[in-house]
Amino acid sequence: MLEPNRWFTEIDEDNHSAFSLKITRKLHEEQTPFQKIEIYETVGFGNLMVIDGFVMLSSRDNFLYHEMMTHPVLYSHPDPKRVWIIGGGDCGSLQETLKHPEVESAIQIEIDERVTRLSEEYFPELCQANGDPRAQLKFEDGIQWVREAPSGSVDVIIVDSTDPLGPGEGLFTEGFYRDCLRCLGDNGLLIQQSESPLFHPHILHPMRKAMKAAGFREVKTLFFPQPVYPSGWWSGTVAAKTAIGSPREADILGRPFPTRYYNLDIHRAAFAAPNFFLEATEREED
Repeated sequence: MLEPNRWFTEIDEDNHSAFSLKITRKLHEEQTPFQKIEIYETVGFGNLMVIDGFVMLSSRDNFLYHEMMTHPVLYSHPDPKRVWIIGGGDCGSLQETLKHPEVESAIQIEIDERVTRLSEEYFPELCQANGDPRAQLKFEDGIQWVREAPSGSVDVIIVDSTDPLGPGEGLFTEGFYRDCLRCLGDNGLLIQQSESPLFHPHILHPMRKAMKAAGFREVKTLFFPQPVYPSGWWSGTVAAKTAIGSPREADILGRPFPTRYYNLDIHRAAFAAPNFFLEATEREED
C-alpha cells in the first residue's frame, strides 16, 4: 500500500502491526503470469522489491538474509560441492553460495524469470555471480524440478522462497520435503526460510513437523534479524538427512571472502533458541 505522503506500508492484519518505508518514487510495476512485482526507491533503505504487496528485499539489509540462508548450512556440510537454490530469484543467495570455492555447481530454480531480470536491473550488486561458470539459472517450477531430479544428485538445497502463498505454497509440504530428501546425497542438508518465530509459529512449527515426517533425521531452526520483514526477526530451518554437522571452524575463520554479518560466533549463536520456541516445539511437534 502506498500512502499519500509517499510511504510504502505493509500491513499485517493478523498481528495488528505494520511496517513502513519512506519512498521517493516508484521505479517499476508489472504483473507477471505469477505475481505482481513493484520496485521502489526509498529514502533510507535503497531500492525495495515488493511482491503481491509483501516486502521481499531492500538494498540496505538483504545481506542479513542472504548470508544466513547460505553460510551456516554450507559450513555445516562436510563437502558441499553441488547446491540447488529453489526460488531465490534476486540472486543474492546464489552470489553468497558461489563465494565458497568448494562449490562446483550451483543451480538456481526460480519459477518467475522477471524477478531475476528486474534484480539484474535494480539490484545489480546481488547479481554479480550470475555469469560464474559454476552457476546455472533455470526458470522452472522448483517443486517439479525436485520431483523429477535423480536421487542423490545434490549436497545442499537452499529453499529461498516467498511466504507460503501463491507459487510458494507447495514448498512447505511434506511431499516436497520427501522429494528433497530423496535428492540429497550422503550428509545432505536442506535449509528453508521459515518466517518470523514471533509472528508465524503457525507456519514454522507445522513446517518443522512436516520435515520430520518426510524422514529428515535432525531439524534445527536458526534465527537472525531482518528489519524489513514482519516483527524484524526471521528464521531459517535446517533439515539433515543424517545429522547437522558441527561448523567447519577452520574454514569459517579462513574464509577467502568478507561477510558483513556472518562469522563463527554468529553461526553458533544463531541456533540458540528462546524458551518460548523450545516450549512450543515440545508441545506442538512431538
